[in-house]
Amino acid sequence: RAGGGPVEWAEWSRLCDGHGPLAVGHCHPLVVQAAHEQNQVLNTNSRYLHDNIVDYAQRLSETLPEELCVFYFLNSGSEANDLALRLARQYTGHQDVVVLDHAYHGHLSSLIDISPYKFRDLDGQKEWVHVAPLPDTYRGLYREDHPSPAAAYASEVERVVRSAQERGRKIAAFFAESLPSVGGQIVPPAGYFSQVAGHIRRAGGLFVADEIQVGFGRVGTHFWAFQLQGQDFVPDIVTMGKSIGNGHPIACVATTQAVAKAFEATGVEYFNTLARCGFFSPLTPCGLPIIFHLWQFGGSPVSCAVGLAVLDVLEKEQLQAHATCVGRFLMELLRQQKAKHAIIGDIRGAGLFIGVDLIKDKATRTPATEEADYLVSRLKENHILLSTDGPGRNVLKFKPPMCFSLDNAQYLVAKLDAILTDMEEMVRSCESLRL
Repeated sequence: RAGGGPVEWAEWSRLCDGHGPLAVGHCHPLVVQAAHEQNQVLNTNSRYLHDNIVDYAQRLSETLPEELCVFYFLNSGSEANDLALRLARQYTGHQDVVVLDHAYHGHLSSLIDISPYKFRDLDGQKEWVHVAPLPDTYRGLYREDHPSPAAAYASEVERVVRSAQERGRKIAAFFAESLPSVGGQIVPPAGYFSQVAGHIRRAGGLFVADEIQVGFGRVGTHFWAFQLQGQDFVPDIVTMGKSIGNGHPIACVATTQAVAKAFEATGVEYFNTLARCGFFSPLTPCGLPIIFHLWQFGGSPVSCAVGLAVLDVLEKEQLQAHATCVGRFLMELLRQQKAKHAIIGDIRGAGLFIGVDLIKDKATRTPATEEADYLVSRLKENHILLSTDGPGRNVLKFKPPMCFSLDNAQYLVAKLDAILTDMEEMVRSCESLRL
């Protein structure tokens, strides 16, 4: 049973859903109502124009830098990243892609190829894919004691690009989640994206910011996670999914007019099954027109009604500010646990995107993989759903619905504390038996 918050498991239980990146909570009544009302009136494929589509693109444009004024509406985050790849290749005339180690960008064949998290267990790395080190300042090449980790990690991207060019390869794009999630809830050092974008653009490529898991106010201080890198940084392409429809199948790609015009110049329409329509809407604040491209049901009246409702709830319930407040409170509670439990090596995150890195030893920072798996299982017994990520599968990931409350945070951390204390007692008991 649910209604705009964490799910209630059975009649007596509480569940803190810590790994489902929903924006406004499970089955939010206003989102459900918007979909239901529009379904009762009209739901067509996007061969036909509708006010919801215009209104939704206008609302999205108000959250983004003015350069990003062309919107492609689709059905899933994977579809969005696949389109971003095609846009970059068409605009640049290049083929190759630079990605971060342990990245995941979707389940389509084209995206498995640029997802080290997946391709290393499947067909391996393609010659047109180039992998740069994850900008992890806790256990990566350049750590928290490095004087300039952003520049150091960006120089690794430059090295990867230069190596590719020496072999005659040409870079179309750099893909990165604005906060790498599968990589272990990583927060790239400030300034990293701007420097990487410089290297990539000098090589003739585009910067693609994957906001599918981290966008729509989740990071609290900003609406988009890429904005954590500074107000002067603007990606060439932004992809959206998951939170955009609160679980409803809608996604979006936002890009510049130049990129979109290059794609249109092929004369080959991009569509799912039926049709594509493009048209000009009202102007952005800088006078640039907002342009839309839609396919089948990706930009249907119902999907856009849902998207508008999500934006309405985010605004009316002030969930971005809420994510800042609750996220800081949760981070402080977790830091208190770090001081108490040696297994917690690092607490990192922004807003309601938080990672807890579990370790076996503080000196070596060896991932506590088995312990993390046991902890997640015990939390599930207490009706708390968390999961792990990172190369060592040892990072607890916290991405609850943005309506997650202070009480939810206290409940979660109290259970976490009790289970970790129990685990430590079991270790002490085993050590005593060995003596």
